[in-house]
Amino acid sequence: MCVALALAGKKKKKKKGVLFLILFLTSFFDLKKKKEISSAYPTSGGLYWYSARLSSKRYAPFTSWMTGWFNLIGQFAVTAGINYGIALMIGAVIAIGTNGSWTPTAGATTGIHIAICVTHGIANSLGPTAMRRLNSVSTWWQVIAPTVLIITIAAKAPTHQSASFVFTHFNNNTGWTSVPYVCLVGLLQAQFTLTGYDSSAHMSEETHNAEISGPVGMTMAVLVSSVMGFFFIIAFLFCIQDFENTITTSTNFPTMQIIVDCVGNKGAIVLMVILIVACWQCGFASVTANSRMIYAFSRDEAMPGSKYWHVINEKRQTPINAVWLAITIAALLGLPSLGNSTAFSAVTSVATIGLYISYGVPIVAKLINRKQFTRGPLHLGRFSEIIGIIAVLWICLITVLFVLPPVNPVEPVSMNYACLALGAVIIGAGGK
Repeated sequence: MCVALALAGKKKKKKKGVLFLILFLTSFFDLKKKKEISSAYPTSGGLYWYSARLSSKRYAPFTSWMTGWFNLIGQFAVTAGINYGIALMIGAVIAIGTNGSWTPTAGATTGIHIAICVTHGIANSLGPTAMRRLNSVSTWWQVIAPTVLIITIAAKAPTHQSASFVFTHFNNNTGWTSVPYVCLVGLLQAQFTLTGYDSSAHMSEETHNAEISGPVGMTMAVLVSSVMGFFFIIAFLFCIQDFENTITTSTNFPTMQIIVDCVGNKGAIVLMVILIVACWQCGFASVTANSRMIYAFSRDEAMPGSKYWHVINEKRQTPINAVWLAITIAALLGLPSLGNSTAFSAVTSVATIGLYISYGVPIVAKLINRKQFTRGPLHLGRFSEIIGIIAVLWICLITVLFVLPPVNPVEPVSMNYACLALGAVIIGAGGK
């Protein structure tokens, strides 16, 4: 998924490889804190339960409530962001397959996005056995697919860019003249790819030895994704043949143009299908985690219509109602793209900010109420406090950055409406 989203911002700014590395180093501190907490409290409620457990009695209901809602909204938006990214990829494949006689429109891309959401709903309704098999395939596919792609384009590329171009060239099409501002706002796509690792926590009640397996799953998810994602992005940057042609491609997906320039149309279609399958599996896992969060939150009667979402289908042994609620909202979040050119960026902003705020609240609660925390088998020892402080400071920074407008001039069709969406969550959930 790294390439689908981190490289999606290439039309606006470059240096993605360096930004992605910076994001990995800072996000790793947040991961380590959640790993420590999840080892102590393995539950499908995950973050909102941690907040309740680690806060004082006076503030526990409020912190738990707000954490749950930010996490829930973030998960809805993550699924939408992944699936819209896949829709862009499929549109690019069709455009190349038809030799440019068909180009993806906003309506076509949104339609594909909704169709992908439906496939994820069906797959998540099949039951534990089928889902376990899909996840087993996904584990290997996520490593094999990018490896095959990296080796192929690197070997077949007619020419390669210089290291100077990859690591120092800067391209700015945002309309903003401030280089620091463009770089900071440009962190969004890279930071978005490093979300969702709390999925292991939401699956704790369906996992053996969860106090060990959950935290290890989080760590491996970030480590493998970061290493593969970094090399993936660097490989693509080295393989760019014509930079201007890449960022203005008629496929609306610069990554596709890079692959076409390296291996030709037919080869590009094959490689993109391999990548699309990998990204589809990411979306599948996102819906799984989202539905378990809905199930747990409804179990505590924290959602409207909780009695409908906190239901397990006896035949499939799956919270099917929760699955289709997740699918419906993710599909609806694709509709703003019909009339707003930056809607995709806004969705990724909401996902990233919502999830990271929910990641940060239990960390803050633990820092304030140290005596309420009981260590699990995996912990950070004497480094726990300093790592927690770094994680919280980083979350505060990106929360401000990702509600800022990405392009200039700021107009109704280009405004970043993430601030509006997040404000609605704060007012709506906070006013309960």
